Amino acid sequence: MAGRAATGQTGESEACRHLEQSGYKILCRNFRRRCGEIDVVASRAGVTVFVEVKERRGDSHGEGYEAVTMGKRRRIIRAARLYAASRGLSEAPLRFDVVSIERADDGTTRIRHFEGAFDSEGS
Repeated sequence: MAGRAATGQTGESEACRHLEQSGYKILCRNFRRRCGEIDVVASRAGVTVFVEVKERRGDSHGEGYEAVTMGKRRRIIRAARLYAASRGLSEAPLRFDVVSIERADDGTTRIRHFEGAFDSEGS
């Protein structure tokens, strides 16, 4: 399990660098509550963005963003509501993104950012 955690941290760090290079400010990493976890909370242009980071090696199991199931979305949304409420952001614009990090067998890495990947209803 330590290997997966280390890989996840590496992917999240890469995602944060990508977001910062795109003009986002990182507010929080690994916001955990009993109901769920948010990998990265960022902001840009007055919008608070909750980011799920998915990393894949090879393409045999599909792309990383495809692994954000409806159940995972619900857990992210519940945690995001708690984060927003605890910081007085309940009326502020919120968005749910996915950053997919795909590592090919040849050693190349592709980072894709899906803005508005799902909404507060999980769709």
